Amino acid sequence: MTVAILSIGTELTRGEIVNTNAAWLAATLTGAGFEVASIEEVPDDIARIVETLRRLGALHRFVVCTGGLGPTTDDLTAAAAAQAVGVALARDDSSLLAIKRRVEARGGAMNRAQEKQADLPSGAEVLPNGDGTAPGFALGIGAAVAYFLPGVPREMKRMFDEQVLARIRPAATSTTQQIRLRTYGLGESVLGLKLDGVEEAFPGVVLGYRAHMPEVDVKVVAHGSTQSAARDLASRAAAEVRQRLGDAIYGDGDDDFPEVVGRAVRARGYRLALAESCTGGLITHLLTSYPASDYLIGAAVTYANSAKTRLLGVSEDTLRGHGAVSGEVAADMAEGARRLCEVDIALAVTGIAGPTGGTAEKPVGLVYWAVSHPGGTVVRDRVFPGDRREIQIRAAYAAMDLLRRVAMGHGTAA
Repeated sequence: MTVAILSIGTELTRGEIVNTNAAWLAATLTGAGFEVASIEEVPDDIARIVETLRRLGALHRFVVCTGGLGPTTDDLTAAAAAQAVGVALARDDSSLLAIKRRVEARGGAMNRAQEKQADLPSGAEVLPNGDGTAPGFALGIGAAVAYFLPGVPREMKRMFDEQVLARIRPAATSTTQQIRLRTYGLGESVLGLKLDGVEEAFPGVVLGYRAHMPEVDVKVVAHGSTQSAARDLASRAAAEVRQRLGDAIYGDGDDDFPEVVGRAVRARGYRLALAESCTGGLITHLLTSYPASDYLIGAAVTYANSAKTRLLGVSEDTLRGHGAVSGEVAADMAEGARRLCEVDIALAVTGIAGPTGGTAEKPVGLVYWAVSHPGGTVVRDRVFPGDRREIQIRAAYAAMDLLRRVAMGHGTAA
C-alpha cells in the first residue's frame, strides 16, 4: 500500500525553507505501517502541479499534499486539484463561515483574499482546519485518494493526525515495524561497529542510521509474515541494540534531548541553575523549549570576566591564573550559580566558539563545562570541530549530557 507525499511551494524548490513537513509525514506514515514510495516538491506553477497530481494519482493508493491553500495569488493548489480531475471550483459555505469566524475572533474583518480559501474542487470532502483559516480537502485523483493540507506545520500535523490518518489507517497492510532509538555521544561509525552482527542475529531486521548533528538516530526496521510478527521481531532486535549501546540511547520515538535532560533533573527532585558564557544562553533556550519552571530556578549569561566575578563570585585570581576558558573557571561558575540560586545542582560552560580568539594553547572550539551537585563538582573539556554555531550546539549538548548523567547517578566522579 504505497503513499506519495507532495509538497507545493516555490519557496521549497528554491531552497528558501527546509521541507520539514515531508520528513514528518514520511516518518508518521512509515510508523503507521505504510510504504512511502515517493516524496516530491513542485513550485507554485499550476501546470506542474496538475501534471504531478495526475502522475502520482495513477501510481499510488494515497497522495498527501501540503501547501498552496492560502489567500494569496500564488496559492494555486485547490485550482490545480480541480483541473487535475476536470471539475470546477465551488465555494463551500461552511468553510466560508469558519474562516469568517476565525478572522473576526482575531479582531479582523473578512476580505476577498481570505474568502478565496473557501473555493474548493466540486465534490471534494472538506477537512476543517481547527488551527487556521485554510480548510483542507480530500479528492479522488486517478487510482488514489489525495489529501490536501495547509503548509503551516502546526496546522498540517493536527489535521493529518486527527483527520487523514484516521481515514487511511485501516488500509495499512504493511508487515513492517520500525522502532526509532535516539542516541547522543557516539558517531555513526562507532554505532555501526557496536551493532555489527545484529542484522545477522535477527533475520528480517535492517538497521538504518540518521545523523543530525550532534545526534544519531538508529532505526530498527523489521519485516515479518504478519504485523504482529514484525512487531515482535523489531522489539527483540531493539532490546539487543539497547543492551549494546547502553546510556548512549537517551530515548526513542519523538523524545527530544533537552526534554529528556529536564526529565532526568525533575525525576531526581533537583532544582537547577545555569551559568553560560560561550553558549550565550543556548542551553537555557533548549531546556525552556519545554516546561521547566518546576525545576529551573535561574540562569545567567556571563560573557565578560567582570560579570563572572560580580554575578557568580568567580575569583579574580582564578581568572588571572588560568584564564576565563579553563576548568577552574568552569567549576567556579557552576559552584557560584549553585550558591547564588540556592539550588541542588548547577551547570556552567565556558569556551572559545570562534571564529577568532583562539591560541596555540587554547584553540577555537575548546570548551570546559562543569556540574556542581551535592556529591562535588565534575568538570569536562573538549575541542569541538565546526563553525561558531556548530561549536555552540556541540558544547550545549555535551554540557546537558553531563547534567543528565549526573542527575541519573552516573558520571559523578570529580
